[in-house]
Amino acid sequence: MEVTGSSYFGDYVHGSSVLEFVLQGKYTFADGLEFKDKKWHYCDGYDRRFYTEICSGLKPAGISQLTNLDPPRTIPQGCYDCGDGFYNTNTRVVIDYKLRFLRNADDDEHEWIIRTCRKGWDEITGFKPKQ
Repeated sequence: MEVTGSSYFGDYVHGSSVLEFVLQGKYTFADGLEFKDKKWHYCDGYDRRFYTEICSGLKPAGISQLTNLDPPRTIPQGCYDCGDGFYNTNTRVVIDYKLRFLRNADDDEHEWIIRTCRKGWDEITGFKPKQ
């Protein structure tokens, strides 16, 4: 099975690709990172390096990576990078990185993107004193 460069080799139960139903096999992400069901230490809160940084080392201070892809994609103004494309909050549409329609975002995805994803503009937050 190939999905955006990722691959899964193994068995399925009744054609289901949900990981709980996988009998045996191996899932490899597009960048080469191999998923482990147990003892998964990638992006666990203790080691926040991207997989490319684990493989190639960290860059010097001041030019650290913002994403696993280095240099990162340029996000269109007013949009967010949601992992498989760009999200426009005005239209609530996700387009792929070649600017083709992918899907309309529901309320849950909209909130997750706004809360979690990189945006195509800078905001000055300033100092927030303790209250």
